[in-house]
Amino acid sequence: MRSEGKGTGRGEGPSGPRAERKREAIVRAARSLFLRDGFGVGMDAIAAEAGVSKVTVYNHFGNKEALFTAVIAGALDEPLAASSSVAALDGLTAADDLRGAFLNAARIWVDAVRDDQEMKALRQLVAREIHRFPTLGTAWEHHGPEGHHPAIAGALRELADQGRLVVPDMEAAVIQLYSLLVFPHLVFGSYGTDISDDLTERLIVAGVDMFLGCYGAD
Repeated sequence: MRSEGKGTGRGEGPSGPRAERKREAIVRAARSLFLRDGFGVGMDAIAAEAGVSKVTVYNHFGNKEALFTAVIAGALDEPLAASSSVAALDGLTAADDLRGAFLNAARIWVDAVRDDQEMKALRQLVAREIHRFPTLGTAWEHHGPEGHHPAIAGALRELADQGRLVVPDMEAAVIQLYSLLVFPHLVFGSYGTDISDDLTERLIVAGVDMFLGCYGAD
């Protein structure tokens, strides 16, 4: 089955405030319709929901795979975009007690991921569609860990610049932090299983200690 789309699918498109507003409207509409109707929803329906032309959708995203990837990437970023998460990350780079600040940021971050029901639904949608549209996986890989979550990479990089962390491979460090804190919930959640509050706390404490044990400057 061939994918529906035109262009390169690299997410390149018009720029400027007006174009950005249209892009955000398209992503919001696509997210709503993907969750309701699955990946088979037509680009014309997404355009109508967003209040733009179908040509505008293609100009911004190139094809449906690129639009779907943008929807997923945006949803993954939402827990870090919340005001509490932003404050926690800011506190991380300014804290005297680095371990305590890491634990605080990790708890806020993990709680946001655990409570995001739409993100769970989107992950299930990806799992259902990946065998039919393998280019979804390829497009996802092109973003890279830092591309998905620049806030995390930025905080780690600032701590490294301060001499409080030693991070020779930022890409690996971002993946490892996710693996220790977030991935257990994503994996268990994909099977419909929740990790208990008690085990979540133990994973957070152990994960932060492992990460700082590996990358801490002291």
